[in-house]
Amino acid sequence: MRFLSAWILAVLFSVTVAAAAEPIDARNELLNKSKRIVFLGDSITASGKYVAYFDAWLASHKLNPPPIVIDGGLASETVSGLSEDGHAGGKFPRPDLHERLDRILAVTKPDLVFACYGINCGIYQPFDEQRFASYQQGYRRLKEKVESVGAKLIIITPPFYDDRKKPPGEFSYNGVLDKYTEWLTSQRDQGWSVVDLHTAMSREVAARRKTDPKFVFQPDTVHPNDAGHWFMAQQLITWFGDEKSAAAESPQALLALHGLPPTALDLFQRRVNVLRDAYVGAAGHKRPGVAAGLPIPEAEAKYQSLTAELQALAPALKP
Repeated sequence: MRFLSAWILAVLFSVTVAAAAEPIDARNELLNKSKRIVFLGDSITASGKYVAYFDAWLASHKLNPPPIVIDGGLASETVSGLSEDGHAGGKFPRPDLHERLDRILAVTKPDLVFACYGINCGIYQPFDEQRFASYQQGYRRLKEKVESVGAKLIIITPPFYDDRKKPPGEFSYNGVLDKYTEWLTSQRDQGWSVVDLHTAMSREVAARRKTDPKFVFQPDTVHPNDAGHWFMAQQLITWFGDEKSAAAESPQALLALHGLPPTALDLFQRRVNVLRDAYVGAAGHKRPGVAAGLPIPEAEAKYQSLTAELQALAPALKP
């Protein structure tokens, strides 16, 4: 009888755990239903690289109609609303996502939103409970706002921060981001959708350095190189269950896997960039030094033109 009770409890526990995890089919159904996908984040997202790689993967699936991917990233931005004294040499404080959030959601009209914040939110300082609370509150506000417009939020934990240049004995900023990541992943119990980039990226760098001590994803400790951006895209692709595509060694190898020429990658990047500049500019922000984009109608026409070029280069992309 005791054995039977223990067995029942074990089964109930496994069912509970399975129910808490989002099935891969449900994640893919979300993609199938999402016609407008928006990425929010700081300069890492604003660079557009991992967003373009994800867009290329999406295009290879030939969804009909294919979703439009909009990069809404803004350099220096935080979800916490915090900025350090003297940021950018005292020229301007870090932009606060919430200052422009209503406007970027209104202009992009998303069905699905990815958000990747944190590497700026700790302000490159030792862990602090008040900064941490601002980060938590910022993400709660973001989730509430995204859901209020009928969209789904998927959070990407902050990228790895490379502590390799820190003086001996100084605190680990990547360790600060570990705490931010632990909190984000714990919110899965509350129904949050979270892709844990940070843990995967930290482990990957540690593993690579066992055979190549000079290996880096981020030459300047913060901003990923092409391989780092591909690693970021791989985590998203894996989250949606496409292990075969995620195993490709590079975005060019991903294209080849799906019968697409490597020259298509530039077109994917260009169409992500043209929509980014238009929509970020149309929504407005307080970050100086960001080039103004085309008016949205002109940007969308350019996007369609680039899409036609892609389909001519790779007829397999036609829906």
